[in-house]
Amino acid sequence: YSWQTLGAIDFYFLSVNQPDQSNIQARISLGEKPLVKTEEVGTPNLQFQAAKQQGMQAMAAGDYDKAMSNFEVAIRKYPNAPETLIYLNNARIGNQKSYTIAVAGPIATDPDGTLAILRGVAQAQDEINKTGGINGVPLKVAITSDDQNPDTAKQIASALVNNPEILGVIGHSASSVTLAAGEVYNSGKLAAISAVSTSVKLSNFSPYVFRSVPNDAFSARALANYMNTQLKKQNAAVFYNSKSDYSKSLRTEFVTAVSLGGGQVVDEIDISNPDFNPATPVQQAIERGAQVLFLAPNPAVLNQALEVVKVNGKRLSLLGGDVMYSPKTLEKGAENAVEMVVAVFWDIDSNPQSDFVRKSKALWNAEVNWRTAMAYDGTQALIEALKRNPTRAGVQEALSASDFVAPGVSGSIRFLRSGDRNGSVQLVKILPKQNTSSGYDFLPIPSN
Repeated sequence: YSWQTLGAIDFYFLSVNQPDQSNIQARISLGEKPLVKTEEVGTPNLQFQAAKQQGMQAMAAGDYDKAMSNFEVAIRKYPNAPETLIYLNNARIGNQKSYTIAVAGPIATDPDGTLAILRGVAQAQDEINKTGGINGVPLKVAITSDDQNPDTAKQIASALVNNPEILGVIGHSASSVTLAAGEVYNSGKLAAISAVSTSVKLSNFSPYVFRSVPNDAFSARALANYMNTQLKKQNAAVFYNSKSDYSKSLRTEFVTAVSLGGGQVVDEIDISNPDFNPATPVQQAIERGAQVLFLAPNPAVLNQALEVVKVNGKRLSLLGGDVMYSPKTLEKGAENAVEMVVAVFWDIDSNPQSDFVRKSKALWNAEVNWRTAMAYDGTQALIEALKRNPTRAGVQEALSASDFVAPGVSGSIRFLRSGDRNGSVQLVKILPKQNTSSGYDFLPIPSN
């Protein structure tokens, strides 16, 4: 074994199959280096950047008091900075006894999605540490960047498994990446909770892999039911990415749910090709009797899905998987996306008076989305498990226990024996809305 010191934690690396260990070290941080290129939305804030940089330099030097004061200045200059808030809370701990968890996400390839996840983890860490910690012990968070790459995720997972301080993981994002890293967590006996991986392939995958988000079957059933009972339509065409486990899972579950409701999927169109032209497939779907287009892209093909929205031009009703729940859909889809119904797992407008919404708005000076809520819930589950038994084996046993329950944003967090969350889906509809940057918004549909 070779090892490399990283901040206050020693990360041990298995030298086999890891030719570039410095590359993996560069992807893990407790506050001594930035992994998020830009935390600011819109205009760069140079005073924030300077204070954050000074804080990271102080962390690298082990000067936690100086790091703390610099990170505090940075957060005052720009509050909506979850990486910086995690670093600040780690600096406040310094070398005290702490319990450490890691959060893994595709920071470079999907910065917006990862920042949303980091907000949930950061808020949970901030709240527990401000209220005395986990049975008196503060929570430290290591951030890791996997580029949505299964091989990179496996190497990061090995580094986390080989570091005995890490007691649990929030991650990963794409279902295929969570599956790859999950093999390592399974053999290394380290519990991981994904906040956003929804593929049914993860159900019963490993006793160490959980998720704080319901699987694709929940979304598919909710959308198929809406198509049948609310739209009163029977025939759909599906647009999906054949190269994505998530996208294929959502497609399969939707096809099953539609046929169980007495309808049928008349066409399945693969949009994985970058040169995909939607004009012919949309026309073909109409000729085959489709009344509804179901869009199940993964983030890599969201632009292709939005081309389908444009070409459709409001002719057929639109349904969408959770990846369609994006500011880009509102901006690019605009009038063509009005009335589209999307399945998500939480929406800020569904319970605007809740404690979580109030606290998140105060903390970030901005509104959060379902990814933040699910990451917060995943972190709350790890915190609750650490309260029961702050060891790796104890965390896994707690999460698996039939009596396990943790407080969540959208109700109590409980896991099924499959590792799936026992939860529900929120349907939202795109409608015009004044005083928004795009002129449109996702608004919750009241559940029956």
